[in-house]
Amino acid sequence: MNVEDVLQRFSVLLNDIVELDSEDFIFISNEVKVMLHEHSPFKDNPVDCVLWVKNEAVEANDYNPNSVAPPEMKLLEHSIMEDGFTQPIVTHKDDEKFIVVDGFHRNRVGKECKDVTERILGYLPVVKVNTSQSNRNDRIASTIRHNRARGKHKIEAMSDIVIELARRNWSDSKIAKNLGMDEDEVLRLKQITGLADMFSDQDFSKAWDIEGSTFDEVEDEENLD
Repeated sequence: MNVEDVLQRFSVLLNDIVELDSEDFIFISNEVKVMLHEHSPFKDNPVDCVLWVKNEAVEANDYNPNSVAPPEMKLLEHSIMEDGFTQPIVTHKDDEKFIVVDGFHRNRVGKECKDVTERILGYLPVVKVNTSQSNRNDRIASTIRHNRARGKHKIEAMSDIVIELARRNWSDSKIAKNLGMDEDEVLRLKQITGLADMFSDQDFSKAWDIEGSTFDEVEDEENLD
């Protein structure tokens, strides 16, 4: 069977699908995307399969260190109203819930802005991170990798994340590699908490002053979604 024959058969089937109500159409659309994704040459890339899911199924994570001021949130809302969702929300599927890995503020706008919610029928566009990123440590690291180059992070929140990963038995070198830092920066973030147990195996000659933080205060590009 050639490409033209396949497309012709699909076109006939599509004529039946478009007659369904919106909820059934979205369900079938998602199922078809998943089936295609499983055989896609790009199946290792989450963006290959963007699904529309009910917004109540999407939950914010409890560790996001990114900060967006109210004016930028309004701009994000305006951008989505004018341009639509140009980026999906990156999520981890946990039972029937989709936990946000990246897109914390897109998730908020999609739920909290009445006009946006109505426009997208109470759904949100999501992709699922690869299964290799399924545990909490990996999801935290993935969030930081998504945000770090573009976001304005709260240093205290970043410090909390480093401490949590350290307590989950990640070495300084592993934390540094996965969060895009060097080991000195990991040590500095540990220092902010003042927790002595975090330094039991460290050389204190690397100690520093919080005023020496190297974090860039870059405007969050997420507001230009």
